[in-house]
Amino acid sequence: MTATLAQTPLHEWHTAHGGRMVDFAGWSMPVQYSSIVAEHQATRTAATLFDVSHMGRLRFDGPDAAKFLDGLLTRRIDNSKPGQIRYSLITNDAGGILDDVLVYHMQDAGRESYYWMVVNASNREKIVRWLTPRLADGGDVEFADLTEITAMIALQGPKAMAMAGAVLDWDPTGLKYYTGRESEVALHEGLVSRTGYTGEDGLELILPGAAAADVWGRLHESGATAAGLGCRDTLRLEAAMPLYGHELSEEINPIQAGLKFAVNTNDRDFIGRDAIKRLSADASLPVRIGLELDSKRAPREGYPILAGDRPTGKITSGTHSPTLGRPIAMGYVASEHATVGTELNVDIRGRCEAARVVKMPFYRRP
Repeated sequence: MTATLAQTPLHEWHTAHGGRMVDFAGWSMPVQYSSIVAEHQATRTAATLFDVSHMGRLRFDGPDAAKFLDGLLTRRIDNSKPGQIRYSLITNDAGGILDDVLVYHMQDAGRESYYWMVVNASNREKIVRWLTPRLADGGDVEFADLTEITAMIALQGPKAMAMAGAVLDWDPTGLKYYTGRESEVALHEGLVSRTGYTGEDGLELILPGAAAADVWGRLHESGATAAGLGCRDTLRLEAAMPLYGHELSEEINPIQAGLKFAVNTNDRDFIGRDAIKRLSADASLPVRIGLELDSKRAPREGYPILAGDRPTGKITSGTHSPTLGRPIAMGYVASEHATVGTELNVDIRGRCEAARVVKMPFYRRP
């Protein structure tokens, strides 16, 4: 199976250390090493390593790069400062979400600004195709897809900052959340950011592909546990972070997804702006909610959500929360059933299980 899949620079390490490899968006990726619950708990209590090299890494240089990106993204970019990282969305003309992304404003040694955009692995080719024709009218912008020659490693958990000393000669606690900087990482050129997708503190490192095994090995030897995509999903769900293909899609707009904070429509224009402004006033659209269940049975994607015995929506992600010890889920329901405290039901394989709408996130780190 893996012979036909793309491989990250850490593929050999994963297979040599018992990683259970699966096809994820065309990449051979470890879903787990020991167990999803054990790796989940290690992230919440200590620190874990995630290979996220399958994520797309796109770079933009040139004097018009900021203006170009500002016309494509829902969140203002042209006023970001060097070192700032912003979560944003790319939307189509109808206001539907093409992807959710992180945009890094970096500055090189000559104080010239450049930008990285990290996109979802499943959307990378789509976003590159979407960007390419727009570059012709984007002014003085240089674009490069650097995914295949770089690597990306996430070090996450309450002990992550201390363990980062194995590869950094400076204290990363000085970085503010959602900021980053160019830095040597174990003597390799790299980019270090205080970001993550687990609900815990931590760092993400962008490196040359050839440096990945050395950096990963040093961090692993320092005590960080290798973790797979399985617990990355349970962690992000506890933190109520939406996942493209589940909570986000081209049929969902940012407002109903609860991502209004990532949309700036005032005094600027971007693709999808007018549609989003119009849709934001449409109370008939379903909205994203969080659910907790008292049952031991976990709801899964696609299960119907009922108000009494009448359908009102569907589950988009669900699991048994290792941290909370109960089933949790996100989904979309009619807006009249979205108020926190509303009692609903979930149809789990023909049996109704009681659920209630709760405030998100389900888990917030101490």
